[in-house]
Amino acid sequence: MPRSVPSPSRRLAALLAAFALAGTGCASSASTQLTAQVSDTVPAGTSLSVAVHTTEVQLKSAGEVGKLPFTVRDWPVVPAGPDVIQAFRAHAVDIATNAGIPPIQAHGTGLDAKIVAVQWKQQPQYVLATAPGSDVHALGDLRGKKIAFSPGQAQGVVVLRTLEQQGLTKDDVQLVELNSPQFLTSLQAGQVDVAPLAEPTLTKYLTQFGPEGARGIVTPAVDALTILWAPTDVLADPGKAAAIKAFIPFWSRSQVWAWENPDAWIDAYYVKDQQVSAADGRRIVDTSEKPEFPASWDAAIRWEQETVDLVSKWGYFGHSFAAADLFDRRFERVAADAVAPAYQGPRS
Repeated sequence: MPRSVPSPSRRLAALLAAFALAGTGCASSASTQLTAQVSDTVPAGTSLSVAVHTTEVQLKSAGEVGKLPFTVRDWPVVPAGPDVIQAFRAHAVDIATNAGIPPIQAHGTGLDAKIVAVQWKQQPQYVLATAPGSDVHALGDLRGKKIAFSPGQAQGVVVLRTLEQQGLTKDDVQLVELNSPQFLTSLQAGQVDVAPLAEPTLTKYLTQFGPEGARGIVTPAVDALTILWAPTDVLADPGKAAAIKAFIPFWSRSQVWAWENPDAWIDAYYVKDQQVSAADGRRIVDTSEKPEFPASWDAAIRWEQETVDLVSKWGYFGHSFAAADLFDRRFERVAADAVAPAYQGPRS
């Protein structure tokens, strides 16, 4: 079986389990406005738990990790948005990376958290993978099919946008709610007909099950945002807020490093960390787009608003609300100012 995305560490899993048993309840869904200026100096002794695995690999590969001006308490691998929300509630993670949808789910469940950095993407990141032997050959074949669906993750938004583009509704398909780490086993077992997969998981899946009839169907649906986000109570701590402000440039510059040093990135991440072949790593990198960090978040907020309206229309995460409430604009220019103009997105 292909190696799936790593699960959270034992320590983090234990924290999440303990938190679930504690039953602490939800925070108020009202969004706190943070106005205090964030310091450029990180106080001595400040530490963060940073769930941004790609940046960890990039910083270590580039020899930059020792330059962080704070202590990284740990680098837990928590890729799925719903798991990040649990980790935030458990105070097990201070900052994480996800797509734009997890903060919307967090808002709907009463967790107050803010987006502090944005990367803009224009190319589709997900492909609709089919179960072995499936008769789904094109997007027009989705009617009546069982589709793996995680409403709080980027994959879920891609599914909803694809269905909307095809003129389909909830009544036309069967949305099978799963977390993304369950997509592979559900496809392999034929429990779903289709699941959205991204690289390198897609390559690993098709390498094994392509000979049995599995295929990838391209969808034009784009998930435009990759974000850094943090709980509001973390951002309200002056020392942690300063550490997050200091981390953001490392995050954006590390992605530029990966773009400008593809051979090193392929070896460190795709081959050694994700265990795909160097040839597949090269193919994935060659089809990737240049990182872009917008100096203005206006377009990102409009995109997030469209997503809020979309998921609420489909019956997820309550009523629509102002997406701008999810952004902490004190950090708006930090990522863009840290990279060369060629990587700054002039989106407004």
